[in-house]
Amino acid sequence: MELRIRGERAVLAGPGGEGAREVDPRRLAIGADLAQALHEWARVASAVSRAGGDAEVATSVVSQRGRQLAGRLATVMGTTVRFVDPVSGVETVIEPPARVVARRRGVPGAAAEPTPWLTGLTVSAFAAVLVTVAMLALAGTLARETSVWVALVASVVVTAGIGPSLWLGRRLPIVRWAVYGAGAGIVAAWLGVLAIVL
Repeated sequence: MELRIRGERAVLAGPGGEGAREVDPRRLAIGADLAQALHEWARVASAVSRAGGDAEVATSVVSQRGRQLAGRLATVMGTTVRFVDPVSGVETVIEPPARVVARRRGVPGAAAEPTPWLTGLTVSAFAAVLVTVAMLALAGTLARETSVWVALVASVVVTAGIGPSLWLGRRLPIVRWAVYGAGAGIVAAWLGVLAIVL
């Protein structure tokens, strides 16, 4: 992957030199903030180049910022990025961090951080208790005040409503602990709901 400037915008090109197809960074899954930063850097670099590069500080800042953005790009994409300094013309090859490459290749034990078991299980237990108590309170109150069928329908609606959110959050690094607890809480609550209904 090569980071280039065309006019006042940044473009990314695959391997193959000048004949390679160029892509706008906004079309890649690199995050809107990084794509925006690349374009802002390209506008500044273009302005500095047009000014003739008289200001040594400005050219060094543009070069340093370009290397930083190329490093972020290499980390996000998990691939080597060639960066050609628009001011000096010097080419730099930037490798992604080893942990990113290892994680993308599926190397066991390549996780960036250790798993916070104690904190995670505490959050899971709290979420499980909260969901269980809330569902049982709802089902019990509806069964007493209206009918057991209304309590059963309300429990189905709550489960169907929270289910997709739990499914989407099951792999998010921090949220997953609450999701696991809420899922366990729903299972425990359904045992109580069935006891109330039957």
